[in-house]
Amino acid sequence: MSRPRRVTSLRPARLRPADIVRLGGTGLRTRPLRVVLSALGIAIGVAAMVAVVGISSSSRAEVDRRLDSLGTNLLRVAPGQTADGKKSSLPKEAVPMIGRIGPVQQVAAVGAVEGAAVYRNEHVPVGRTSSVQVAAAGPQLLPAIGGRVVTGRWLDSATQDYPAVVLGSQAARRLDAYTPGTRLWLGGKWFSLVGVLDPVPLAPEIDSSALVGWRAAQTYLHFDGHPSNVYIRTENSRVTAVRDVLAATANPAGPNEVLVSRPSDALAAREATESALTGLLLGLGGVALLVGGVGVGNTMIISVLERRPEIGLRRSLGATSGQIRGQFVTESLLLSALGGFGGLVLGTSITAGYAYARVWPTEVPVWSTAAGIAVTLVIGGLAGLYPAVRAGRLAPTEALTGG
Repeated sequence: MSRPRRVTSLRPARLRPADIVRLGGTGLRTRPLRVVLSALGIAIGVAAMVAVVGISSSSRAEVDRRLDSLGTNLLRVAPGQTADGKKSSLPKEAVPMIGRIGPVQQVAAVGAVEGAAVYRNEHVPVGRTSSVQVAAAGPQLLPAIGGRVVTGRWLDSATQDYPAVVLGSQAARRLDAYTPGTRLWLGGKWFSLVGVLDPVPLAPEIDSSALVGWRAAQTYLHFDGHPSNVYIRTENSRVTAVRDVLAATANPAGPNEVLVSRPSDALAAREATESALTGLLLGLGGVALLVGGVGVGNTMIISVLERRPEIGLRRSLGATSGQIRGQFVTESLLLSALGGFGGLVLGTSITAGYAYARVWPTEVPVWSTAAGIAVTLVIGGLAGLYPAVRAGRLAPTEALTGG
């Protein structure tokens, strides 16, 4: 009599990670249009976040570049208010007194010419000044503020005593005067345009000014000689020390009536404001990314319902619930990763295009791309978790019969 054979238990086959990825990719290849539309939601969210961070970083890089070229050692002194609330004035000796401070390298001033206005010609009605102010300036002003002449020349020893005028960038645009030699009706007299300036980031008030020579303003426009703004360049390591003594030096009789500022701080403050706006836009990009994740989850649920026969067949051939869950989670991750990489390319392209249009350096932080991919995978995993669990719970007979 033969002995009975021992029955060995059958273990389900183990799937390697490469097999799971291949199975997940098969589900995506069978429905390419649905995959593209689902990945598009993820791509838009990632592109929005990367573009916001990239444009903000490029803007900060441009501000840093400009500060490096313009310098952060410029200080500005202006009159404040008296104790009774009236506008104060700086003494005429303010510039030479400030120049005696040891670490001061350059000092220059402009003085507002009260009662003078500039017009394109003498036929323009009085009062239509296009918001261009007339100011007196000396030859030292341009190097002190980091300005540059784009057309013509700056006021020098040959022109500062005569009726010659230099326009700031905005003033030239408002008056539509760019060509040296153009005559302008200024203070009831004809002045000749000798130059036009580029924008001056550290002294934006100069952009909307018509600048005449200091002595010419006294001769032709009855300028009283009081400076309205004094610009000081100091040693980089002594900026704070000079700032602390400027008020008392510029106006010893009334130091409390003097305003001292650092123009580069305004650029830094603008950068901080843009950073706050960046946080808001990042939140909107995150919302778009969540909406894309909901779309991926919805796609995966529909996929599970449509592929019930496939799930039942695989379960009948020995696939475990864990393997079914792994297949659908992997499919969701691949779908999200596809949208994430597409969003990175789109967001980087938007950043590069915007930076190129604004003549900025293009800068996309590495952390933003890594964070975009990480968030995408997390959302993809969460979006595919419920459909995967639902697919894994289907019994072979239930899936094959559609019950």
